Amino acid sequence: MIPLEQRTSLTIDSDAFLQDQIAYYRARAGEYDEWFLRQGRYDRGAADNARWFADVAQLRQSLETFRPTGHILELACGTGLWTEQLLRYADQITAVDAAPEVLALNRQRLQAARVHYLQADLFQWRPPQRYDVIFFSFWLSHVPAQRFADFWQMVDKALAPDGRVFFIDSRHVASSTAADHQLEPAAAQVQERRLNDGRSYQIVKIFYEPAELQQALAALGWRVDVARTETYFIYGQGARVQ
Repeated sequence: MIPLEQRTSLTIDSDAFLQDQIAYYRARAGEYDEWFLRQGRYDRGAADNARWFADVAQLRQSLETFRPTGHILELACGTGLWTEQLLRYADQITAVDAAPEVLALNRQRLQAARVHYLQADLFQWRPPQRYDVIFFSFWLSHVPAQRFADFWQMVDKALAPDGRVFFIDSRHVASSTAADHQLEPAAAQVQERRLNDGRSYQIVKIFYEPAELQQALAALGWRVDVARTETYFIYGQGARVQ
């Protein structure tokens, strides 16, 4: 972990800053699901939790409608919460993540021969083939603005000629984070995150509005519809402009 005084002097698109972001997710692997399942520090009470899970249900329904069949590439697959959903539709999944700890948890959760796991830094990785669908959840917000175009160029190279993309990410909502944590303003692009043991990290976190994200992707040659759930999430689906 980079000491705080060094972290503050780094630009968020630097390799050192992004390696510290990976270190955070490696350290957080064992407690990551508490956030999604609204447990421990992330339990915001019955009303907020109900809103959260209603939004999750909307995401799952949208994914069902999208129907991600064929060979799916899941970027930043994490502990498998969405890999598990994708497995309902896929012939095969290639699941990529930089953290071996989350890959181990994902493998343990699914125990599925149809999932092939790759450990790789997505800012350095180059896809070895093309895929029918590319899916990523809560990843795009961790891509620095300076690397946004490069990331989508990588997605382009990984996508089959008639392939499609589907992604999920966060809205800037105070109750989305831990009860003992306060979000920085949406424009900050960097958030401080703490683990259960008190260790602190800084990560890239860009909160997109659907219209601005849709416009930015159109400028890069993508036709993607981006929508909001009621409270907590955004999600997008689409393809390259042919």
